[in-house]
Amino acid sequence: MEAATASSLGRSGAGLRSVPGLARSSSSSLTLRDARRRSLTPPHLPWPASRLVRTSGAGSLSVVAAAANPHNHQQQQLGVEGMGVAMEPERGSPGEVREEIARCYELVRRLGRGAVYLGSSRVPPTHPHYHQTAELARETSKLLDCTTWTGAGPGLMDAAIQGALQAEKPVGGFKIGKEAGEWTASNFHPYLPPESYLTCRFFSARKHGLVDAVVRNSSTDKTAIVALPGGIGTLDEVFEIMALIQLERIGSALPVPFLLMNYDSYYSKLLEFLNDSTEWGTVAPGEVASLWKVCNGNHEALEYLAQFYNVPAGQRNYHTSPPSKEHVTSYNVS
Repeated sequence: MEAATASSLGRSGAGLRSVPGLARSSSSSLTLRDARRRSLTPPHLPWPASRLVRTSGAGSLSVVAAAANPHNHQQQQLGVEGMGVAMEPERGSPGEVREEIARCYELVRRLGRGAVYLGSSRVPPTHPHYHQTAELARETSKLLDCTTWTGAGPGLMDAAIQGALQAEKPVGGFKIGKEAGEWTASNFHPYLPPESYLTCRFFSARKHGLVDAVVRNSSTDKTAIVALPGGIGTLDEVFEIMALIQLERIGSALPVPFLLMNYDSYYSKLLEFLNDSTEWGTVAPGEVASLWKVCNGNHEALEYLAQFYNVPAGQRNYHTSPPSKEHVTSYNVS
């Protein structure tokens, strides 16, 4: 496990910078509607197209390839006899990973630290958790006046982006070429300006960027980690960040609020398991509770952040909807 260090990155300027083309009411601003309609010319590929990992094997294997048209983000399936070619970059040297981490740090330095959202890429826009996430991101970005950071993927990551755009606050992201739920070779976000996100070759670099985005070295820094309902990837990030906080290796001089959003009791079984771990003696009593705040709804989460950062009552003007009474057990994703 690699921990981000605060000494390698500082904030530029006195305030948070707006993402070019995203913020506020200037002539260069990008509203939510504009963001959806904007057609972008993708930047250069993050690694040479010739660097593909070949896997041997008999029979016909499918290869995921990007469409020739850079504006077409639909994946193509190509049959290959006798071998498979995966869109995964080889690790040529440790220097390549270090260089990508440095680019992640630079993006954080340029856009400003803020709230990082971890969540499932499989949740459709019609799901209540999608709407709850968009609402939470909108109100949190206004409450903390901060940048919203995600993995720049679909599902709940996209919901957080939508909420921040509604609040006209800056957005940043660290995309990976292949996300669970979409499994596409596209390296480009469908509507965010390319200068507001980085497509990472390496998961380790992506994690470094997301961790560094919440580091607090000054009392003026207002950041947060928000864990939304998610699967294997989300749990991987959640427990890594928990361990970094527990071992004081997150690289933050000041404490960072960590919220676990238990929408519709999504994480209740996980919390029961952690309680059982305490009974087994593998987790110390009260250890897990000291690392995060479990929230069942958006109002509870916003109130916790407001109290954490001593936001005056008169400035707590967030607007939240009552929790859905419909108990949802599945995202109904094929």
